[in-house]
Amino acid sequence: MTDLVRWEPFRDMMTLRDAMSQLFEESMVRRSPFGGWPFGRREDGSSPAVDMWETEGEVMVKASLPGLKPEEVDITITGSSLEIRGETKEETEEKRGDYFYKERSYGAFQRSLTLPVEIKADEAEAAFENGVLTLKMPKAEQAKAKQIKIKAK
Repeated sequence: MTDLVRWEPFRDMMTLRDAMSQLFEESMVRRSPFGGWPFGRREDGSSPAVDMWETEGEVMVKASLPGLKPEEVDITITGSSLEIRGETKEETEEKRGDYFYKERSYGAFQRSLTLPVEIKADEAEAAFENGVLTLKMPKAEQAKAKQIKIKAK
């Protein structure tokens, strides 16, 4: 014989509500109360967005580093590896009416990329404009494509 259980419809609804709250808390990234992402990137420590492509004579890299200054970014080329590092230190203070907001944010990032070919590291150039880092790295001679003509006999 089974026991009778009292039906409480709100008990299950609270469980669903708690589950949805937890889902949103885990999936959302903290935003500043005045809008915008801190430092223009996610708070979870993810790496900056990077595009890399190859031309006939160079390897090009563009990295999005909003909110950073050129002196806050370090670039290292070792063999076939490119490393972009940076650290941000920002202090925000804002007063609106009776509301006072102050926040200190610190964060470091590192992005390592494997270069598709050997490059001339000593001839690499870096430019920084509007939060976008652009690297031009000339290919080493042995990395450039060479076409061989076939002689007919």
